Amino acid sequence: MKTLTAVIVGLAIALSTQVAGAYVVQVVTTVPVAAATGAQDTSQLGDLVESAIRDVLSHAIAFTPTVVRIEDARIVGERLYLVLLIADTEGEAIIEGLAADRAPESQPDTSGADAERTGGVVRPGAVRL
Repeated sequence: MKTLTAVIVGLAIALSTQVAGAYVVQVVTTVPVAAATGAQDTSQLGDLVESAIRDVLSHAIAFTPTVVRIEDARIVGERLYLVLLIADTEGEAIIEGLAADRAPESQPDTSGADAERTGGVVRPGAVRL
């Protein structure tokens, strides 16, 4: 009798819980960079980044994202490595809630002459879809 009661209570708890409908995915992808393409050639790098993001969204993600955030991007040798954070509407709300709890990061100095150059590193930022 105790086992039957435990099973009924367990089923009641399992059936009454709601599954969170939020999707948040972190993806690492890489694309080849032509030897002639450098960190200063922003138009070609922009096209490479956009192509890599489209490829990830069409082949690796099974939900409809509302935001794609580039967490990190680096050129190593002849490869561009991208770390993407992808979320749907509910996941975006979770990310914003977590970001509010985190301490503010120090802002980079943008007053110098070299402020436009990133040394092959793309600063994190969100792109709305």
